[in-house]
Amino acid sequence: MDLPVNLPEKLYLLAYDPERGRLTRTTDLDLALRAAALTELLRRGLLRDDGRHPAPVDGPTGGLDPLSAALLEQIRQGRRRTWWSWIGRPGRSARVVRDGLAAAGRIRVEEHRVLGLFPVARVTLTEPRVRKALAASVTSALSGPLSRVDPADAALVALVDAARLSPALTWRRRREFRARIDKLAPAAGPVPRALRRAVNAKYADGGAG
Repeated sequence: MDLPVNLPEKLYLLAYDPERGRLTRTTDLDLALRAAALTELLRRGLLRDDGRHPAPVDGPTGGLDPLSAALLEQIRQGRRRTWWSWIGRPGRSARVVRDGLAAAGRIRVEEHRVLGLFPVARVTLTEPRVRKALAASVTSALSGPLSRVDPADAALVALVDAARLSPALTWRRRREFRARIDKLAPAAGPVPRALRRAVNAKYADGGAG
């Protein structure tokens, strides 16, 4: 079974609730996915933490997902911004990741209209085992020996926690494993804290949607 290797793709699939057959946390999904893209770039050494700001680093970009590649280019070309500012920038990040997963055959997207007026995209998993394996990697990172946790899985857990993706990690499990999650969080650098700040700022501005 071939699993995604990029954090935005993993996070998108974990945002899918297989019991309800739909995505969850859709109002904050763009923010969470940009946070995942920043973490992916940081993990690959294409960004470094320059105080409160991400700074680009030269390096190979082969194999990057479309969202991470686009965000890296924006950081290289744009003005200096804080981590949370990059996370909170407007954009259609969920659609970029969704279209990439659809092109890879991992999901199916069906367009329809609610009441014949409002366009809505229905997303379904074409490979439910992939999402199940990703959820298992989250569970393993929480319960297995800390020294054996893959850094990418540690970063994924930190992002799932910060994004409050309950289909992958319920609030009870977040509370139960808080000490363990805090030990895994450094694998994602400053991004989880920045994600929480971006979400708080969104709701403070009345942007719950």
